[in-house]
Amino acid sequence: MTPDTPPAGSAHACRVASRPFGGLADGRAVSAFTLANGNGVEAELIDYGGIIVALRVPDRHGTVADVVLGYDSLAAYERQRYYLGAVVGRYANRIARGRFALDGTEHRLATNDGPNHLHGGPGGFHAVLWHAEPFVGESEAGVTLTYESPAGEEGYPGRLAVGVTYTLTARDELTVEYRATTDRATPVNLTQHSYFNLAGHDAGSALAHELTVAASRFTPVDETLIPTGELRSVEGTPFDFRSPVALGARLAADDAQLRIGHGYDHNFLLDGPAGDAPAFAARLHDPASGRVLEVHTTEPGLQLYGGQGLRGVEGKGGHVYPAQAGVALETQHFPDSPNQPAFPSTILRPGEIYVSRTEFRFRVTRPSTRARLAEAGSPR
Repeated sequence: MTPDTPPAGSAHACRVASRPFGGLADGRAVSAFTLANGNGVEAELIDYGGIIVALRVPDRHGTVADVVLGYDSLAAYERQRYYLGAVVGRYANRIARGRFALDGTEHRLATNDGPNHLHGGPGGFHAVLWHAEPFVGESEAGVTLTYESPAGEEGYPGRLAVGVTYTLTARDELTVEYRATTDRATPVNLTQHSYFNLAGHDAGSALAHELTVAASRFTPVDETLIPTGELRSVEGTPFDFRSPVALGARLAADDAQLRIGHGYDHNFLLDGPAGDAPAFAARLHDPASGRVLEVHTTEPGLQLYGGQGLRGVEGKGGHVYPAQAGVALETQHFPDSPNQPAFPSTILRPGEIYVSRTEFRFRVTRPSTRARLAEAGSPR
């Protein structure tokens, strides 16, 4: 890799390999698919939950590390509480009190996050077995996952046909494209819930990572993490990431929203236009390794979760993840939109097609002059 410049790659190096990944408690077989692009970047995902179980990326010296948190076994993914690496839906994020009214009918959902509904409920898309179809193109390799969610699943109206396509390109970009149709009006809000630590999944805290978010406003929350409806400026707050800031730099600030979330667990209103073409949303940089993750999306919002609830989670290789071992950058519509008419609508109706696209673009940076001198052991 060259600094901040994607490599040309080889048009014929992209490939897909599959292997067994164990069996579910009910006996159904699960498969893992490894996408590779010839530049050292590999994304491994499973058809259970659409989960990204590994994402291997070179640093500025070419050393490869797995930069997403996860588990070694399928059984651990089946019983997990943190949605590590998963596709979440039908509705990513929270719906207040597990209920909403649509076209004059009230619908009740599971309340699996205190008084609220979270990430589609306990039987959401993170916990279903998808049908997988791998593919290889001239400069890309990927897997399309499909699932038909029956009417009434987790309390949602309508039958929803969903497709999620993961594509790894020769330019070190992992794209996630979502499509859905329904036979009855229903809320739809899908996202990818990987936790990133660009120093490596086993590197400990990610608080030294520098984060940029292209957002001038965010949605404050109440004590149960439901948006109050206010669209608040980030100016002068610990939520101003319009220029790069270390994730841990402001956690000790005297701020009511940080206290409520025990850190960052908030939705940002992205400044880029939400539309057919993905716009820049966020940039995560690990100064030590030089790895950079840029997030581009068609979505209007991004939920920043700092991983403060991960304390003591046993992950891959027996490594115990501490609090804030990884950060989730969840591109999506806003939390509780079905109950907040002023928010962008998440209602999909018959005859419409839900389409959403997010791109995770990996790059590297050179170390600063001071860092290079330190690495060489040279005097200032």
